[in-house]
Amino acid sequence: MMIDLAQRTCVPCRGGVPPMPRADAEKLLEQLGGGWELAEVTQGVTGLRKTYRFNGFSEALDFVNRVGALAEEQGHHPDVALSWGRVTLDMWTHKIKGLTESDFIFAAKCEGI
Repeated sequence: MMIDLAQRTCVPCRGGVPPMPRADAEKLLEQLGGGWELAEVTQGVTGLRKTYRFNGFSEALDFVNRVGALAEEQGHHPDVALSWGRVTLDMWTHKIKGLTESDFIFAAKCEGI
């Protein structure tokens, strides 16, 4: 199922729609595979979070650069925290302060990196 999400394209959110219900988010979360979780990504906002581990700073930085290029291509931008051997991605749709299907599509695409 993750392949299906990864093959789709993120759709820009214009606002004015409610965030995805938690039950729907939990179903899509199952399709992402290991490591992704629903988490409070900012005050009162539930989003997606995953921490990736690497063998040093340069590998982590390379991953960040590839995620950044993907974000520009998809028009969907995660919050990124980079440290030695570790990158944490937080994703949510900022305009609606919650999750949309595009957040899960982008997360699946990150798994392909």
